Amino acid sequence: MARRPHALAALVLAATALPATTPSPAAGQPPGPCDRPVRPASQMTVEPCDTPGRIIEKAADTVPTKGQLAWQQREVTAFTHFGMNTFTGREWGSGAEDEKLFDVSGPARIDVDQWMRAYKAAGAEQVMLTVKHHDGFVLYPSRYSPHTVAASPGSPDVVGAYVKAARKAGLKVGLYLSPSDGAELPHAWHARWVEEIRRKQQEGKPLTLPERVALEDGDHAPRGLGRFGNGSKATPRTIPTLVPGDDRAAAVRNGTLPVFRIRADDYEAYYFNQVYELFTQYGPVDELWLDGANPWTDSGITQKYDVAQWFRMIHQLSPDTVVFAGPQGARWVGNENGIARETEWSVTPSAQDPWTVMAGGLPNDSTDPDIGSRARLLAPTTAFLQWYPAEADVSLRPGWFHHPGERPKSPGRLMDLYEKSVGRNASLLLNVPPAKDGRIAPEDVASLTAFGTAVRRTYGRDLRAAGPGPWTFDRIGLAEDIRHGQRVERFTVRARTGGTWVTLARGTTIGHRRILALPWPVTADAVRVTVQEARGRTYLRPVTLHATPGARGGGASYTLTS
Repeated sequence: MARRPHALAALVLAATALPATTPSPAAGQPPGPCDRPVRPASQMTVEPCDTPGRIIEKAADTVPTKGQLAWQQREVTAFTHFGMNTFTGREWGSGAEDEKLFDVSGPARIDVDQWMRAYKAAGAEQVMLTVKHHDGFVLYPSRYSPHTVAASPGSPDVVGAYVKAARKAGLKVGLYLSPSDGAELPHAWHARWVEEIRRKQQEGKPLTLPERVALEDGDHAPRGLGRFGNGSKATPRTIPTLVPGDDRAAAVRNGTLPVFRIRADDYEAYYFNQVYELFTQYGPVDELWLDGANPWTDSGITQKYDVAQWFRMIHQLSPDTVVFAGPQGARWVGNENGIARETEWSVTPSAQDPWTVMAGGLPNDSTDPDIGSRARLLAPTTAFLQWYPAEADVSLRPGWFHHPGERPKSPGRLMDLYEKSVGRNASLLLNVPPAKDGRIAPEDVASLTAFGTAVRRTYGRDLRAAGPGPWTFDRIGLAEDIRHGQRVERFTVRARTGGTWVTLARGTTIGHRRILALPWPVTADAVRVTVQEARGRTYLRPVTLHATPGARGGGASYTLTS
């Protein structure tokens, strides 16, 4: 249906495409790397011959992969921290806990369908389970570890139940598999370490969290096979490594299941086999979460990872999987508060090939306030450009695992986090931990439901869809069509109220989505966005207008500038 011109939110481009920066090769000379036209890609190499203008042109043409594009459209993911820590009351486990402590007394005690109802009520479109946290306890019966649910009462396959319930609920599935593994600490080293901790305690020195939990478990050895950081040599390995009586043997022989030839030490072979199990038994996996934490580094034990091999195998198993901290994946926003930057770029520089390093090879730390500005892109450390969007993680409760004495965040606080994550070009990863009884607590469900309802009431419809203005609103929605990249660097939003154009907001990045929260409602009959700086031709989606519950017309009470 046609609308009157004044009823449309307009877009004015004050800055468009940059001048062409690709020179022509000299006559008779073959084209060099900087003579070829820039083509859209998810990763770009910065060549020594690239001019500053050409680097910015490359940044403008850095675009998401198919998997990343789908991932960014799933704006909220529910994180499920559930495992051994749920039953011990800890946040970080030691890896020496008895498997029988994880007692759900059979699958009936884990109400995964209730989890999914709560997550959907909050507006989540994807869910993420901690298959293995840093303590190393595994929530499915892996062939490669004794420290799994197979040794727990009832031997419940939590991962299998979770994935089945998620898909039944229409939710995409993410899996968290910690590279660090306390259950696999070398036994002799662990015994010496515990003695060192006891001496430290006797001397009155403060203990770290990993030291405290190790001391609490006393002389109990790690429950695994001592593979993490044990100094073993990398040798040729076959993935999957078949075990006696392996039910996959025929499928491997006839080629139904893929086979990978790698070089790995003891622990990496174990980790490769677990990744293989997850993708081939529970896939498709829409996101794989690789946590970079290592609780034992300061105590003198670490494990080297050949992540290039990880990423190659994951990509061959599932090309569209988004790997957190991996290439063609997603990055940590830089805090655990669920808040993105006011200027949040999905195109970031890398000092190394992202396929060879975890965390994308950012030349500056993930916590840096400036991730992708022109200054960062043009820095001498920049060797690659990549599409690397932010994921903002936060827990509904103070801890990541459920603790009975804690309370959830209020619906209002969750709404604020939504606007400061999703509304700032990031994905919100909201942790909602189930309790010991296998259910999400009633107070958590109530907060999630009220939050989801508020998001749907506010952002579920564009006020302009009701017809010509004027409209009364206190939220403005902007978005770039990120299939063409992220390009806007500075913009202004103005509205026509009472026949006069006035400025409502100014900003920098837009990206997949930008929500502008106004301090008071405004009544206007037209809205205009002016792009003042950009890295190239911009592709903006239509402006949307929204009102939070209780918003009233208040153009006269809003301080506006012409």
